[in-house]
Amino acid sequence: MITEKPDQQRADEADQPYISPQTKLPELTIKAVLLGAALSVVLSAANAYFGLFAGLTVSASIPAAVISMAILRLFRNSNILENNLVQTAASAGESLAAGVIFTIPALVIMGYWNEFNYWETTLIALTGGVLGILFTIPLRNALIVKEKLTFPEGLATAEVLKTGEAGGKSIKFLLWGGLVGGLFKISEAVLNIWQGTFEKAALLNNKIYLYVGLNLSPALVAVGYIVGLNIAFLVFLGGVISWYVAIPAYVATVGPPAGVTDPEAMGITIWSGQIRYLGVGAMVVGGLWALINLRSSLSTALKSGVEAFKAGSDQLKNRLRTEMDTPMSWVLIGIGVLIVPVFVIYLREIEQVTITGLMAVIMVIAGFLFSAVAGYMAGLVGSSNNPISGVTIATILASALLLAALMGTADPGRGAAAAILVGAVVCCAAAIAGDNMQDLKAGYILGATPYKQQVMQVVGVAAGAFAIAPVLNYLLLGYGMGAPTDAQPNALAAPQATLMQSVAVGIFGGGLPWNMVAIGAVIAAVVIAIDVRLEKKKSNFRMPVLAVAVGIYLPLELDTSIFIGGLLAWAVNKYFKRQSVNGASESHALSQDKAGKAGLLLASGLITGEALMGILIAVGIVVSDLGQLQVFEQPIGDGYLGLAMLGLVIFGIYWAITRTYQQEKK
Repeated sequence: MITEKPDQQRADEADQPYISPQTKLPELTIKAVLLGAALSVVLSAANAYFGLFAGLTVSASIPAAVISMAILRLFRNSNILENNLVQTAASAGESLAAGVIFTIPALVIMGYWNEFNYWETTLIALTGGVLGILFTIPLRNALIVKEKLTFPEGLATAEVLKTGEAGGKSIKFLLWGGLVGGLFKISEAVLNIWQGTFEKAALLNNKIYLYVGLNLSPALVAVGYIVGLNIAFLVFLGGVISWYVAIPAYVATVGPPAGVTDPEAMGITIWSGQIRYLGVGAMVVGGLWALINLRSSLSTALKSGVEAFKAGSDQLKNRLRTEMDTPMSWVLIGIGVLIVPVFVIYLREIEQVTITGLMAVIMVIAGFLFSAVAGYMAGLVGSSNNPISGVTIATILASALLLAALMGTADPGRGAAAAILVGAVVCCAAAIAGDNMQDLKAGYILGATPYKQQVMQVVGVAAGAFAIAPVLNYLLLGYGMGAPTDAQPNALAAPQATLMQSVAVGIFGGGLPWNMVAIGAVIAAVVIAIDVRLEKKKSNFRMPVLAVAVGIYLPLELDTSIFIGGLLAWAVNKYFKRQSVNGASESHALSQDKAGKAGLLLASGLITGEALMGILIAVGIVVSDLGQLQVFEQPIGDGYLGLAMLGLVIFGIYWAITRTYQQEKK
């Protein structure tokens, strides 16, 4: 929602860093390391909860930058480059959480693990995350310096940091959003004043299935607001394909599932057992399409890496401060060292040295390729819209098929777990790559020293990796994960991890509905064809296939809430356009920029506040051993009260943004 300048103007500004290469400021300080590590832990925990709940994550670079500025302003000698390093570490931990929660919970959901084993979880997250950092080092010069990709969140983060006074004033929006998000979560999960979902379903004549669902979460609305109407609509379109086309068609042709009479349960049963696999086919095709589109960029990145390696340390010493990446010799040594723990983890599951070595090599190759895809896509559409799910499902599908051919299917649990572990390392690497490229873009604009940013990325990954397992265990004990049960009615859905588990187990157990996967692949091909047509027409509206695929495998209640957030973003933009007619363009642009940042921080606060409160509630449930912390036995108003309160929050966001615009314009 932050107003962007024209691409060419952005490019010109990026060629002249905010801090010149000749200027040396304290960057990698002790307080920056400590604050960056602390924020990494907090934001990775918040993202872990929200991703397990909603199946989506958003970039935390801007909230981290605002928090960093507010805290570092208390110190006399802080500066913009130091602030940039803090947000770099913080956002690294946040993006690592996405890689972890999309894959590792599958081991628990399938019953292979009873809990999140601390050292295995930590080691997978740490090795995958650091590999993602190492893979992005040659990509920085190729995608940021040479190809000059936009990296929208990196640009926005740089703008927030350049308006240094925003750290003291704008943090109030982040705090207000966090307070509202936390109170909303308490009202639903602890007080039980209203239920978390508003849904109605009906089955007419045992043939016609109707369903309406809306998750009453301000955080989901905030996600839609951040990604904008285009992406939010595509996510909702995926839900429409599943719930208004595929499920009714299934009921009309096959009939309702045996023994299921409740219409709401009927839809979930059909969706979880059959229809969501449309998303698998769509994501695999989408991931392959991304690789095809990036073949020239991958070649450029590889050439840049080879050139940097040939340059040697002597030539690196003569480079400007703003061009000094971590030496390629260190990168290659680091990759070689990190293969060792990955090999050991795989060997414990596969128990065959030759196959383990082959899977480790495949992991490295897939990790680099998909890190490049994630980095390139982050440059085009931002980290929040990155195809992490698509590349991970493609990795797990390919790994499972290969392992099934090499190992056989006599021990399906072990084979499926091995495939998921391969996907977990690749997913962590790809998740880190996309977000870190945004941070490196911000550093490129600001005049940061690249190798110092890369050091702080390692700090953020390490802090997040060592903290993620206890957070996941508290969430597992407090809520449960996967499909809701009578014992755990509020289980976190973990959509991606559930899907990864279903694919891996389905290949080894023979229960994967390949017809649905094939239909999903056809749907993806149609979406790609439409998007290619839109690109040729230079349309402002685009159809990235993975956004539709995400919507297909998310429950409709989540898709609908995200779409409402997209509509809110559209309404705010319409307001700005109406106001631009009445005022000077420069005054309007400045006011719109301040108001847009306020809206972004409010939305980020809603997500963070709800997520952190969800974690605290889980800790309370575990510590108190009560099972639930609900005050009232029955929600009030059959969902309508929660619907009204969500409407009030949406109106409040719109009012706060428009009021900020009017105040800044005076």
